Amino acid sequence: MKLWAGRFESEIDKEADSFNSSLNFDKRLYYYDITGSKAHCTMLGKCGIIPAAEADIIVKALDGILADIESGMTVIENAEDIHSFVENELVSRIGEVGKKLHTGRSRNDQIALDIRLFLRDAAKNIIALIKSLIKQLVEISENNLETVMPAFTHLQKAQPTTLAHHFMAYAEMFARDVKRFKEALDRINVMPLGSGACTSTSYPINREMVAELLDFPAITSNSMDAVSDRDFVIDFISAASIAMMHLSRFSEEIIIWSSDEYKYVELSDKFSTGSSIMPQKKNPDMNELLRGKTGRVYGDLMSILTVMKGIPLAYDKDLQEDKECVFDAYDTLKACLGIFTALLGDMKINKDRLRESTDGGFTGATECADYLAKRGVPFRDAHSIIGQLVVYCIKNGKTLQTLTLDEYNKFGDFREDIFDVIKPENAIARRTAPGSPSVKAMKDEIDKMKKFLTKA
Repeated sequence: MKLWAGRFESEIDKEADSFNSSLNFDKRLYYYDITGSKAHCTMLGKCGIIPAAEADIIVKALDGILADIESGMTVIENAEDIHSFVENELVSRIGEVGKKLHTGRSRNDQIALDIRLFLRDAAKNIIALIKSLIKQLVEISENNLETVMPAFTHLQKAQPTTLAHHFMAYAEMFARDVKRFKEALDRINVMPLGSGACTSTSYPINREMVAELLDFPAITSNSMDAVSDRDFVIDFISAASIAMMHLSRFSEEIIIWSSDEYKYVELSDKFSTGSSIMPQKKNPDMNELLRGKTGRVYGDLMSILTVMKGIPLAYDKDLQEDKECVFDAYDTLKACLGIFTALLGDMKINKDRLRESTDGGFTGATECADYLAKRGVPFRDAHSIIGQLVVYCIKNGKTLQTLTLDEYNKFGDFREDIFDVIKPENAIARRTAPGSPSVKAMKDEIDKMKKFLTKA
């Protein structure tokens, strides 16, 4: 039975009914719909809006419906939406008393509550998963404080750094994601029930009581905004999109690093696949899927933004389109975070190859220029001299490490200590400013991140 059927003299067209229905996706909100209904009914009874004894009967029956759904005894089907299903099921179990549940409430404020309850849990789950990923990065970084590798700009070797420095850069990105989801959670965690269809209700309801029962720290301030607001959904999907972007960037590097040309890392067999025709292949499919699914979450964000851009106050049916977007963004990010964290933990790091790559890419060129500058050569001139030195190396098949001192002195005033200056370990050790790759600076960053994880 439709909750709105009284106004109509004929039944809705079957195709229109199917088009209008949201049960196939909003049924996953059953727990939150029942939880919100119990709080609402408890308030109705305590405020004397319905008899307290009847409120107790309704709440007990709602508990029974929840238990039966979760046990599989009751199947969610044959209803317009999850709200209709729960109410129809309630009436079928306890009769006329069940019809009093909806007193002082609209499906408009009911669904606004359901989606906020869902997203409150979703945000907390995502925060926990991101923190687990950060812990994995911290652990790998602590074990690689002195693992030398090249830093890149423009995908060209730039200067020597460490794997810890590189991985902790991603830890910083994910820490910002935690903060974004916490900020989104603050805006999600506001209680809208009691707003009615758009202008609240004339019943003497107690919204603060419902907020307390549902552990909301605040209630919405305007009933029209409360039923038509989906900014908090956009906040969540926006934060999810940024987190997916960070996962995608990291995945792109792992895809490159695991290639035969780089060999910086080797992915575990547990997180790789092969080819149906080429027996030698070991493909980074998990990382490629992560990279691809980022576009999917971006699509969820664009979808909800586009839905919201032309909606006048207050509630409009367009808002039904919010759920599939947010469910997909949440499910996708949740799966990606779990896979990526496990993948990193099983990944083999080729330290020798990282060191070899560092030595072979002129990553000490800036150290050479600084060396001359410290001996009185204007830096711009020193930069030019080392540029010419690199050209000489390329033409003669040499590196900065394999040049002789005589060859160095063809270009400037160098001493024997130049060979110590360009050693990657020494170049890294000289960088002691906060945020740099030296062991001390990295230990400080890791300690700060550990403190962040305990407080976040």
